[in-house]
Amino acid sequence: MKFIKYFVVLLVVFTSCKAKKNLMDSNVVAEEMSAKKIARKHIASNFDKKTVDAKLKANFNNGKIKQGFSVSFRMKKDEVIWLKGTKFITLFKAKITPTSVQFYSSLSKKYFDGDFSMLKKILGTDINFDQLQNLLLGQSLMNVKKQKQEVIIQDNSYVLSPKVQEDLFDIFFSVNPSHFKLDKQSIVNSKKNQRLDVFYPSYKIVDDAVFPSEIKIKAKQPGKFTNIDFIVKSVQFNTDVNISFSIPKGYKQIKI
Repeated sequence: MKFIKYFVVLLVVFTSCKAKKNLMDSNVVAEEMSAKKIARKHIASNFDKKTVDAKLKANFNNGKIKQGFSVSFRMKKDEVIWLKGTKFITLFKAKITPTSVQFYSSLSKKYFDGDFSMLKKILGTDINFDQLQNLLLGQSLMNVKKQKQEVIIQDNSYVLSPKVQEDLFDIFFSVNPSHFKLDKQSIVNSKKNQRLDVFYPSYKIVDDAVFPSEIKIKAKQPGKFTNIDFIVKSVQFNTDVNISFSIPKGYKQIKI
């Protein structure tokens, strides 16, 4: 009986490990599947850990500033996103909640304390807390089950788009056929010549969670652009995270 018990346990572990390994299989071919089923699988792949504590390598380029630096990224899911950029010294800190964005730059001695207009200026599109959180986790910015979706297979991804697009912009989500997180998502405003593209070149499995290894953000507006690339160096989940934040005295407020 003990032998059978241990055999069953080993079989379950082996099968589980094999299934998780298959999630990262780049040889999986996108076969015909309904948009409804793809949307359901994408939502089922949603990140379910309580906290994130990650170390990232970042590259920022907006044509005026081109800089590489390290980023500490901490998150309490659905509550707060905390970022600190360093390069020998602290470059900036940011704390984002569902209702506010706080940020300060140690180099310019300036700070911002307000709403999401700061992120809109950087990304060129309106974005709220849930959408920013999804962007960082490889999930769709919009609820793919809220509207009926169309699907095509392109570059071995399931590309979902609403059957009825929004008045001001078009939305596209490229879903990976292996783990059903995103390969790419795009928001395009052709009238204003604006677009936001977010690429997810690779993922890793950590503590049973599929998490982006790389994120490439490309925002374009007339006469300007912002490119931000992240590479995840390490990540832990469900740990106690320090999200303390205070704006230093003497800094000048940024008005937007």
